[in-house]
Amino acid sequence: MSDLKRIIPCLDVKVVDGQPTVVKGVKFVNLKRQGDPVELAIRYDEQGADELVFLDITASAEGRKTMVDVARRTAREVSIPFAVGGGIGTVEGIVEILDAGADKVGINTAALKDPDLIKRASKAVGSERITIAIDARRNPEIGRGANAFGLEDESRAWFEVVIYGGREPIGIDAIDWARRVEELGAGEILLTSMDRDGTNDGYDIPLTRAVSEAVSVPVIASGGAKNPEHMLEAFREAGADAALAAGIFHRGEYTVREAKEYLRSHGVEVKLD
Repeated sequence: MSDLKRIIPCLDVKVVDGQPTVVKGVKFVNLKRQGDPVELAIRYDEQGADELVFLDITASAEGRKTMVDVARRTAREVSIPFAVGGGIGTVEGIVEILDAGADKVGINTAALKDPDLIKRASKAVGSERITIAIDARRNPEIGRGANAFGLEDESRAWFEVVIYGGREPIGIDAIDWARRVEELGAGEILLTSMDRDGTNDGYDIPLTRAVSEAVSVPVIASGGAKNPEHMLEAFREAGADAALAAGIFHRGEYTVREAKEYLRSHGVEVKLD
């Protein structure tokens, strides 16, 4: 695993008036338009982003075809790796996105519905190309030690996995699920705190730390970043391998390069051209 920490802009894509559009909300709702996904991808490539993540947040049949087109257009315009996720539920769908030019595919709800999909997908295209997205929120009503997958020594079951874009809690502990997806062949985990999404309150450090300590694959912290200081916390206090952010970059409050320069000045190893 590289010692370099990664900064990853996230582009949530929804079809608006027939056009793929980047949107941003708070806790997965109240979405506001941000711009064209490919134009934003070019901007972040020029700013020095390490990777990009596109998430189809509608995951409709129309949206799926839209994301194939977005992947194809992005691959022609940017030089950095990018992942596409949302509504992908078959190995064939994964291959289609990769063939369109994506470097990785993110799977969330489909993996929870059919965990063996992770194994089949990693065998078909390589585990390094399979990112499992985990959306989680606090739920103190889940009992400590609620080992949904029969995993041992888990006493922190306070973070519940949610699916369908945060609309359906499913009673599974996020730390348990993170361990399971690693066993099944996931190459990376994209961990989003629904409690923090769009709040500008910073990443959920206890959640991110718990998952980072539970697995050996890279963990991307997501949800709540307002400034580079929050990214520094995710790296130093939670052990994240990458920090994902959306609003602060879309709104132009910081460039990727400014975030990286801050991190480097505080001793974090990042790639700067």
